[in-house]
Formats: sequence, C-alpha cells, structure tokens
Amino acid sequence: MNTSTTQSGRPRLSAVVLDSPEPPELATFYQHLLGMEPEQWSPDWIVLRAPDGGVGISFQRETAYVPPQWPQRPGDQQVQDHLDIAVDDLVAGVAHAVAAGAELFEFQPQDTVRVMRDPHGHVFCLYLPE
Repeated sequence: MNTSTTQSGRPRLSAVVLDSPEPPELATFYQHLLGMEPEQWSPDWIVLRAPDGGVGISFQRETAYVPPQWPQRPGDQQVQDHLDIAVDDLVAGVAHAVAAGAELFEFQPQDTVRVMRDPHGHVFCLYLPE
C-alpha cells in the first residue's frame, strides 16, 4: 500500500496494491472496469488513477501469487482483503464486470452485494450504497 504525506504531516492513503503474476493483464481489467487511467506502466509495476483523483490501484509482479478461495474453507488460501466498488445498479454493474473479464460467484451472502473474482482471482464486491 502506498502512502504519501500531506502538508499537515499526516499520512494519506494513495493506492491499494494488488499482487499479480501478470500486472499488465490485471491492470487492463481494472482500467476497463473502473475507467482509471495509467499513471505509470511497466511489466512489473503499474499505477492506475481515477480521472477525478482519489485512491488509485497499483499492481506489482508476484510470481508466487496464490489466489484466495471464496467462500473460505479451512486449509484454502484465505481472502485477506478485497475491494468494495459502489454501483447504482447491481445487474448492470455485474454485466459490466463480467464483460471486462470478472466472474460472479454462485454463493452471494447479501441482497445488495455481489461478490466477484477478477481474472487473477482477487475477490471484489459490487454493492449498492445506502
């Protein structure tokens, strides 16, 4: 996770970093899903930023990456974190994510959330904000 310091000296979150065996492939998925633009792009490290600012997503090469399993079961690689992505319409949001390359899990624990997997196995949730 990247942080930078503001003028007040207090750290601020600037990006979430996802490990990937192929960062360009995963970054391309999130670029299409979220409409983010590349700020930095190399085979091993990519930074995407939202056009309106805010927290970005970075991708780093990790050749030993093991995708988590969901729902989680003892002995499986556990989900340690996930992205929450707000949508105005769950059906349209899921269709957009699937068209970009995501997979919808069969098990869905909540009516206002859809748990999905990106092309490299990272779990993310589309949700309707209250």
